[in-house]
Amino acid sequence: MKDPDRKISVVAPARLHMGFIDLSGSLGRHFGSIGVALDEIATRLSMVCSDKLLVTGHSAERAEKCTRALCKELNVSDQLKIEIETAIPEHVGLGSGTQMSLAIGSALNVFYEIGLSVRDIAQLTDRGMRSGIGIGVFEQGGLVVDGGRGEFTETPPVISHMDIPEQWRFILVFDQRGQGFHGDQEINAFKELPTFPAEEAARLCYLLMMQGLPAVAEQDITRFGDVITKIQESVGKHFSSVQGNIFTSSDVTEVLQWLKQQGAVAIGQTSWGPTGFCAVDNAKQADLLIIKMQQKFAHFKQLRFVATSARNSGGDVFLD
Repeated sequence: MKDPDRKISVVAPARLHMGFIDLSGSLGRHFGSIGVALDEIATRLSMVCSDKLLVTGHSAERAEKCTRALCKELNVSDQLKIEIETAIPEHVGLGSGTQMSLAIGSALNVFYEIGLSVRDIAQLTDRGMRSGIGIGVFEQGGLVVDGGRGEFTETPPVISHMDIPEQWRFILVFDQRGQGFHGDQEINAFKELPTFPAEEAARLCYLLMMQGLPAVAEQDITRFGDVITKIQESVGKHFSSVQGNIFTSSDVTEVLQWLKQQGAVAIGQTSWGPTGFCAVDNAKQADLLIIKMQQKFAHFKQLRFVATSARNSGGDVFLD
């Protein structure tokens, strides 16, 4: 460290995990997934020198644990003050753990001038064990497709990256009563899943490669949304044996069905949920739908609705 007065600030964007392609590796590579970076939901933190480790703000306990582990691994001092201005909600399907790890790792990397890549930090923090979407959106934002895990994979490679049209909006449906599977619960759930059929993995590959990605390139939200909905239905049915249904929250399911009737597309659940999502063509449409949802589903007291745009750039690291 050359300058003890330096201040590092980091923004790590949330992401939607829109589904896996080959959950059993039946075609030679395990997992493979598609996701989108979000702009309005992010983990934002700053790091300065201190006489002891002090972490304040949102998700402070998780951040402190991550900081101690990384400082020990990197053999650097943890005499730091970390202030977390905002944090991605934990265990609701938005990639909070990966983004916190990458944010802290990136801050330490610049603070101590270590010279690590995002991929190095991901490996040090055991991220990308299944999906590479969180790593990919931190690297470059936008829509990311990762190639899953092969025999020698360290972190899943990004095989496609595209900008999402600026006018598109994603509506999130939060169920604040619960959290999705995580930690040992998630590991055990994957072990209990049945074999994913090779022919279904092949169908999803074709849908994504020959319909979904071209639709993004041509700004065709309807065709893109149809592909995401089909992937979600396929993967959701596969996961239903461990999560109870295609989507984990029955209230979120009801809202998503209504949104589909209103013309929303890309109907799905991000990761293990319980957060649901859909896509619409523009901000005006998103705002009108949220007003209608708040009225129609006012009896679902624990649901919250948020409209977000995609973020077509990765995480930001600033040296102040």
